[in-house]
Amino acid sequence: KLSLFFPPLQVQASHFEGLITTIVGYVLLAVTLIVCHGLAALVKFQRSRRLLGVCYIVVKVSLLVVVEIGVFPLICGWWLDICSLEMFDATLKDRELSFQSAPGTTMFLHWLVGMVYVFYFASFILLLREVLRPGVLWFLRNLNDPDFNPVQEMIHLPIYRHLRRFILSVIVFGSIVLLMLWLPIRIIKYLLPNFLPYNVMLYSDAPVSELSLELLLLQVVLPALLEQGHTRQWLKGLVRAWTVTAGYLLDLHSYLLGDQEENENNANQQPNNQHARNNNAIPVVGEGLHAAHQAILQQGGPVGFQPYRRPLKFPLRIFLLIVFMCITLLIASLICLTLPVFAGRWLMSFWTGTAKIHELYTAACGLYVCWLTIRAVTVLVAWMPQGRRVIFQKVKEWSLMIMKTLIVAILLAGVVPLLLGLLFELVIVAPLRVPLDQTPLFYPWQDWALGVLHAKIIAAITLMGPQWWLKTVIEQVYANGIRNIDLHFIIRKLAAPVISVLLLSLCVPYIIASGVVPLLGVTAEMQNLVQRRIYPFLLMVVVLMGILSFQVRQFKRLYEHIKNDKYLVGQRLVNYERKSGKQGTSTTPPQSSQE
Repeated sequence: KLSLFFPPLQVQASHFEGLITTIVGYVLLAVTLIVCHGLAALVKFQRSRRLLGVCYIVVKVSLLVVVEIGVFPLICGWWLDICSLEMFDATLKDRELSFQSAPGTTMFLHWLVGMVYVFYFASFILLLREVLRPGVLWFLRNLNDPDFNPVQEMIHLPIYRHLRRFILSVIVFGSIVLLMLWLPIRIIKYLLPNFLPYNVMLYSDAPVSELSLELLLLQVVLPALLEQGHTRQWLKGLVRAWTVTAGYLLDLHSYLLGDQEENENNANQQPNNQHARNNNAIPVVGEGLHAAHQAILQQGGPVGFQPYRRPLKFPLRIFLLIVFMCITLLIASLICLTLPVFAGRWLMSFWTGTAKIHELYTAACGLYVCWLTIRAVTVLVAWMPQGRRVIFQKVKEWSLMIMKTLIVAILLAGVVPLLLGLLFELVIVAPLRVPLDQTPLFYPWQDWALGVLHAKIIAAITLMGPQWWLKTVIEQVYANGIRNIDLHFIIRKLAAPVISVLLLSLCVPYIIASGVVPLLGVTAEMQNLVQRRIYPFLLMVVVLMGILSFQVRQFKRLYEHIKNDKYLVGQRLVNYERKSGKQGTSTTPPQSSQE
């Protein structure tokens, strides 16, 4: 029983006694399968031994997946929360109370935060591999390696190897959190006592809806920032500049980036010595354990290792490199925790005055403004060598493009989401939430924010669906981009039809309910019922008509298929001939002959 391993009160206090019991049961099942597998091997029951081995592999892989995808991000999320308590002026008692009030939501949020942290850490490692010399990060698994198979590793590696890797990952990820979150918070509280804590209240007293700001952040600000390729190129350039600087200061340029001359010679001599390098019979000077480790991981495939020049006092230089890296990460974390929030607070003060805003929104606003500033500076620096005339011409072109973009944004990001959100409010929200004896209230700001979300969902579904006119137009707009924006095409083919359909969907039911129904002489209660229920009723009618038309088309296709399958003898390809005025012209033979 579970009480043999954990006290019953502790299991009940965790609020997940069913999940814990299931996991412990699977662990006991795995141990039992191991014991039975060993006994079957002793008594030479080969078929039973093979079956028990397969069952053990299934249980082992399942438990490892739960640990790597469930437990490890959860540990990272809780460690991030614990290290950032002072940043939000919270205590462990507050976290305990929130866990007791909503255990499932709390665990999910911590798991989600940990999963995002692990994802961005892995993305940064992939970016480092593009900059550094192949073989520098030999101790980390390359996720882009075509030979990398995580399920195969789970099956073949023993449990103690997975346990050692799990403990090492927890130590590395936890140390990075201490370096880039806990220590910067302590420094900021010492240098800027009034800057922290961040304001993370649930409801803002500003004249802006919390839900609307959250949707704006998730649907407008962050996607526009993260989907830009310039941000990744800037980060990659910064990493390369730091690597070059550290390499020349510590005489580790060959180790970090490799020697260009040797790379060119190796590229010329690669067909001759590829077999020797793969076998690793005689390692090249400087490769050492790194090359051997790469050879073991690749299992006879491409090594992905470049030799380097080993300077004097190499371990000391590596230690200084790690110290320099930690200092750089600390400074970068200090800048990221202070500069965007400073800029966001200053900008949001013009809008909301002295009212406090959630720091997530101020940080996102400041980060977006910083990105726009850096982007504008880089563009101006790129234009400077071309002369004043070219700069004025570029400014004129960009001004015209910005004006076109603003017009398109007003139509597609302003009018369309507002109409769509209002229609959704009338069709779905108001009939479900507001009784007939009460008057529904509409908030245009919230309707617009919800319309932005609905518009993005509809656009994504349209792009994934079959080919029709709306998908063709959206794909054409995406292909043109902002620089080649065609204002006339967007207004005529996209904005005008969509706005017309939405306006008709809003106006026609209202005209029927408010103009036609009173002429029929019905009671006031019936008029109120029609006004409140005509929108969902018409939606149901449209959905039923769509389903019926779809079924009619399907039956027609089925009818044609059955007819051709039963009566069609064959098909014949004939040449297309234009009809001439001469009577002697022979008629076109039929394409198919039937019985």
